[in-house]
Amino acid sequence: MKGNESKHRILILGASGFIGNAIYKELCSYFKTFGTYRVPHKIFTSNNHFLQYNVEQDDVYEVLEATKPSIIISALRGDFQAQTIAHQHISEYVLEHDCKIIFLSSANVFDAYSKYPSYELDKTFSGSIYGHFKIKIENMLLRLPKKKSAIVRLPMVLGVQSPRLKELKQHLADKTAIEIFPNLIMNVTTDTKVTQQIHYMINRNKSGVFHLGSTDLVHHDEYIKDIVNQITTKNGVQYKHVYTTNEDRYLAVLPKFNKLPKHLQVTSLEVLQELNK
Repeated sequence: MKGNESKHRILILGASGFIGNAIYKELCSYFKTFGTYRVPHKIFTSNNHFLQYNVEQDDVYEVLEATKPSIIISALRGDFQAQTIAHQHISEYVLEHDCKIIFLSSANVFDAYSKYPSYELDKTFSGSIYGHFKIKIENMLLRLPKKKSAIVRLPMVLGVQSPRLKELKQHLADKTAIEIFPNLIMNVTTDTKVTQQIHYMINRNKSGVFHLGSTDLVHHDEYIKDIVNQITTKNGVQYKHVYTTNEDRYLAVLPKFNKLPKHLQVTSLEVLQELNK
């Protein structure tokens, strides 16, 4: 398999971020893998497979020309308008070269729906600026030939190094209230599971839309409390209950059409167990 894999040149845009860096670590042993970072740090500046790239200031075309990728993985963050322009340029590059893009999207492309979990072919509909932005990029990529793109919609992504877990630990250290949403039904995943799933998608040359959330659903308030109970033995943790609606509201991405093999699926309990390592 390794011989077959090495033919790909992979560029991860946003490889210094939480998910982007996890993907880089997963893939760099198997493929010629390049990544971009925004803020200079010796971890990245000393690695000649990393290039500095600021989405607000730099032209992504220069990065593409320098790395000549066969697969672009977009885990970018930053100004939405600048990201939109960058993805327009990426789309043009993908169209003109033997190349495809894997775009990390979000469950928020469905955040205006509340009655049901969402599946891959459901029509996107968002009430948030973030969701609108992700839909805009998705629609741009869906206009490419089918084999040229894969859209990966993610729920809440947790992990030992995840911003979400660090934020919870900070609240505990500061003795400040942790926000929980009692009526929110969602699914979850981990950085390690997402990276394995993306590796599989590359090996099998997958395209289309993928929902990479846990196979089961959880209530936000109960799940956050479960996480907190795992990371602290302190009593008297403060919670702030946020009610956006009186009824249950779904923000969950479940797979129906593009299911990955059993060993690449994950449950909310397995996510919880991974945070305890």
